[in-house]
Amino acid sequence: MTGCRGAWAGLATAVVAFAVAGCGGGDRQDKNEPSGTFTMHVVKASFPSSQSLAEQQALTIAVKNTDSRAIPDLAVTVDSFSTRSQQPGLADPNRAVWIVDVPPAGGTTAYTNTWALGSVPPGATRTFTWKVTAVQPGTHTIKYRVAAGLNGKAKAKVDGQDHYQGTFTVDISGKPAQSTVDPNTGKVIRKKG
Repeated sequence: MTGCRGAWAGLATAVVAFAVAGCGGGDRQDKNEPSGTFTMHVVKASFPSSQSLAEQQALTIAVKNTDSRAIPDLAVTVDSFSTRSQQPGLADPNRAVWIVDVPPAGGTTAYTNTWALGSVPPGATRTFTWKVTAVQPGTHTIKYRVAAGLNGKAKAKVDGQDHYQGTFTVDISGKPAQSTVDPNTGKVIRKKG
């Protein structure tokens, strides 16, 4: 009987030790992110201002490192691929305006609306491109922010602004784009809805 109690006590101690080790132990996520402000310039920001339902479009943001140091982890956060519904009682009030069909290659992070393309040497440019499809008609505004890192220690000064935020205002037609196929080339020809 005493042997069983000892075994249970040993098992309980091992479980508690395992649980404590898995709860917030280890190094901080921002441990290796350098502190400082890094200067950069948005060299391109494009997204069609007139779109149709079910039509795939490209949203492109290109950022150049104008600093003398490498940007630790260039990131872009895009707000407003969805909108918040005012209908009461919804389990999730967020409703998609655009569906992200293809995110920036190699840019996936643990954050739902932030993509990162890694370190950027001085003078170099990185381009983020999303392929998205509009699913909700109306006039919508997309907001985006550029960051020098994911953890907040590396800050961005974009085009001279400490808290830069870019925007796109887009009118999405309630009619899907009309499409035909050229029988000679097989190319899809789209007309605005």
